Amino acid sequence: MVSSQPKYELIQEVGRGSYGVVYEAVVKRTGARVAVKKIRCHSPENVELALREFWALSSIQSQHPNVIHLEECVLQRDQLAQRMSHGSSSPLYLELVETSLKGEIAFDPCCAYHLWFVMDFCDGGDMNAYLLSRKPSRKTNTSFMLQLGSALAFLHRNHIIHRDLKPDNILISQARSPAGSTEPTLKVADFGLSKVCSASGLNPEEPASVNKCFLSTACGTDFYMAPEVWEGHYTAKADIFALGVIIWAMVERITFVDVETQKELLGSYVQQGSEIVPLGEALLENPKMQLLIPARKKSMNSHMKQLIRDMLSANPQERPDAFELELRLVRIACRELDWGHVTEPAAD
Repeated sequence: MVSSQPKYELIQEVGRGSYGVVYEAVVKRTGARVAVKKIRCHSPENVELALREFWALSSIQSQHPNVIHLEECVLQRDQLAQRMSHGSSSPLYLELVETSLKGEIAFDPCCAYHLWFVMDFCDGGDMNAYLLSRKPSRKTNTSFMLQLGSALAFLHRNHIIHRDLKPDNILISQARSPAGSTEPTLKVADFGLSKVCSASGLNPEEPASVNKCFLSTACGTDFYMAPEVWEGHYTAKADIFALGVIIWAMVERITFVDVETQKELLGSYVQQGSEIVPLGEALLENPKMQLLIPARKKSMNSHMKQLIRDMLSANPQERPDAFELELRLVRIACRELDWGHVTEPAAD
C-alpha cells in the first residue's frame, strides 16, 4: 500500500463519509477483490471510532459468514507503514491508544496518520438499497432474518455489542452458488461504535454473559435505538431491539425519509400526528404503549408477530437474548409459513 512493493491495488472509490473512504481493491498476488477502508486519524473522535472497529474485529478468533472479516490493519505515518496487531507495543499504536483515552492528539500533528482496514468486498451494496430496489420476497426475508440472527448470536457469543445495527450497516455479498444462481449473503459491518465486553468477573463459558455488561454511553442511530439507550443504561439487549426494528420494517416494507439525506430508509416507527417518532423514544415516554403489529399487512403469522413484539419490548429483560432469538427464527423458518397469508388464530 505504501511500500515499494504494494500488496494491494486500489481500483475505485465505493463509499465515503466523515469517518473515512472505502475503496474496491485487488490483492496483487492472487487477484482477489477486497475492500480497503482508509481512515484519517486527524481527530480523537476518528481515532476512537477506528480503534473500536479494530478492537472488535481483531478480537474475533474465528470467522462467520455473516460478519465482515478483517484481513489486516495497516497503520501509516507519512511514508512509514506497519501492520497493526491487537495489544501491540508499537509506539505508533500506543500513540493512537493514548489519543483515544485522553480525547486529545498525542502524536505529532504535523505527521499524517492513517489506518487502512482490509476487509471482505461486498458487491451488492447495503441491505437498505438491496431490498428497496427489489420486490418483496418471503424467501429473501426468511434468508435475511436467519443470517442476521446467526450473526448477532455470534457477536454476542464473542462479547461484542454492536450498538449501531441498521440496514445501512449491513452489507450484501452476491456470491454465486454451485448451480450458478446469485445468493445474497449478509455481512454485519461498521463496528465503529461497538463495545467489546470483558469477561472478567463473569463466567466466560456462560453464553449470555454479554447481557450482564452494562454500558452508559448513549450512541447509535435514533430510529434503531432501544428505550434504555436513550437513558444511557443498557446491555446487549439493545442490539435485539435494533434488530427487531429492522426485521419488522423488512417484513412489512416500512420506510421513512431521512431528514438530512432525503434518503428512503427501512425502519419502523410510531406516527404521532404529522410527525414520525423513533420506536425507542416513543416507548421511553410510554412503556405500556401497544405497537400495531402488523402495521400494513392485513394479517401476520402469530409466531412472527409475537417474536417482533418480544424483540421490541420496552423492558429489555422481556426481550429474548441473541441465542433464543436465533432458535426462534430457525423454528419459524422451518415451518415454512407465509407470514402475509396465514390466517391467525382467534386469540393471540
